[in-house]
Amino acid sequence: MGGWILLQKRSPVSTLTWILTLSLIPVLGFFIYYLFGPKKIIRHRLSRRRSKQIVERNYAIWSPFIQTEDFPDAYKSMARLIFNTTNIPLCHSMDYRLLSGGEKTYDAIFDAIGKAEKYILLEYYIFENDQTGQALRDLLTEKVKQGVSVYLLVDALGSSRLTRRFMRDFTQAGGELGFFHNITWRRLFSLINFRNHRKIVICDGLSGFTGGVNITDEQDLRKNPKAYHDVHIQVDGPVIAWLESIFIEDWHYSTGDLSLVRTLRKAGQKEPDVERVVTEPSQAYRMQVIPSGPDSDFAPILRVMLSAMYRARKRIYLTTPYFVPDEASLFALTSAALKGVDVRLLVPRKSDNLVVTLATRSWYDDLIKAGIRIYEYTPRMLHTKTLVIDDDLSFIGSANFDYRSFYLNFEVSVLCYESKANELLAREFHESLHSSEEVIPKKQSFAYRLLTSTARLFSPLL
Repeated sequence: MGGWILLQKRSPVSTLTWILTLSLIPVLGFFIYYLFGPKKIIRHRLSRRRSKQIVERNYAIWSPFIQTEDFPDAYKSMARLIFNTTNIPLCHSMDYRLLSGGEKTYDAIFDAIGKAEKYILLEYYIFENDQTGQALRDLLTEKVKQGVSVYLLVDALGSSRLTRRFMRDFTQAGGELGFFHNITWRRLFSLINFRNHRKIVICDGLSGFTGGVNITDEQDLRKNPKAYHDVHIQVDGPVIAWLESIFIEDWHYSTGDLSLVRTLRKAGQKEPDVERVVTEPSQAYRMQVIPSGPDSDFAPILRVMLSAMYRARKRIYLTTPYFVPDEASLFALTSAALKGVDVRLLVPRKSDNLVVTLATRSWYDDLIKAGIRIYEYTPRMLHTKTLVIDDDLSFIGSANFDYRSFYLNFEVSVLCYESKANELLAREFHESLHSSEEVIPKKQSFAYRLLTSTARLFSPLL
């Protein structure tokens, strides 16, 4: 078995960890390796690739390239990096609407759903059966009764309280409900890893949403005074076709159903006004969608973020609820600060996971020593996931800045190459700083340092 693990050619730390585990607990270790080891990842990759191939054969994307003669070389190399790791090219949206807070996000999504006439696609990690979930369920049920095709895909673990009984009216009306990695004995141990953490909503191919906001009262101040603070974006145009392709692949992988492809063919894609894009390029937001997950060998979101960080010359503003960096991302952040870039990290004072909070603080000394300024958001849980680079690049999506999001979860992020979008996210960052306190280095007790260092040991599992 040790020789087989060596042939996997994983990192030395991972390889030695597995060999040590099998040596110390040979029988139990074998089952742990079978359930959680590299072969488990390989099985998921093979299944995902089959779905991807089937979807590619049945779903043709019409998404034109925009004029790139004036596209800076630094952008071209980054666009090529994304394409080579995800097969998603540079495209655009004619709008980029930042939705700050669950209240604005829900209002915009509900409004777009209410206007939909052909189809609605929704993909969520958390869909609760609370007031927000009930309101959305009822609206979706009503749209189905109006003849709109509605597909709802939720993660089986994140939405464990969303029962088929709760969704009965929706499904009986004709709505389609799918569970990503549905709970079965065969997949029982898959529930810890390989979660679908994406948040995507598409209405008629005309309006699309993504970001960090789930469907829950926990993200709406109108229902909960301690609601998480988060952001979302609303886009339109050709970029939506790539969000659709991610949804279709996830849907087929989860359900084996290709009826969605027929639905989209029947609805037809509305082609954007290409002439306007060519003659008025300043009106278009050039962007790329970046899906990432354990089915990829390249950790696309992390790889692109690190590339952007090394390119930074002026500022890096990172907002994340969970900061659990690996060595590569820690080097990128500290190297940027050491060469004079204004690097700032914004995290919640207390996350919803105590071990994550303690692990995050274990990196404070190293970050501050390199010149990085750290802020803790104090009013409530900060759930925002954004990255602002200089005055042009900006990321927003579902991925936390941690090992789980970069390597184990299925995530989606959007990189926008426009200063207008960059400024919106930079303004959101500064507004959050008004409700934050900067971390000032101070001597901690031995017990506290031991506690945070111990929490860091669990970082690959958090």
